Amino acid sequence: MEQIILVVHLLLAIGLVVTVLMQKSEGGALGIGGSGSALVSVRGSANFLTRATAIMAGSFIATSLTLAILAGSHNKSSINLDEPNSGTERSIPLSPNTEKPPAVPLSK
Repeated sequence: MEQIILVVHLLLAIGLVVTVLMQKSEGGALGIGGSGSALVSVRGSANFLTRATAIMAGSFIATSLTLAILAGSHNKSSINLDEPNSGTERSIPLSPNTEKPPAVPLSK
């Protein structure tokens, strides 16, 4: 199931990029706009592309959240910090006489 959602997510990302690039530039910053001889009118295509972009953006966010939730469910950790140590580690410190001196001198 995770692979299917991932493929849908990828297709939505590609479709979102394409629909954003197909929209006519309002400011004309790049100087490239759509031609006037389009299959649909300029106003109709702008409405369609705006709605398509909004729907794809919402779907993209939904698949992102779904994938994040699925990834988080795989990383269930069994570490409980509220319980005391299980006893596998040594809890009694070594006496100063049995330890080796540090290799690097410590500052005072």
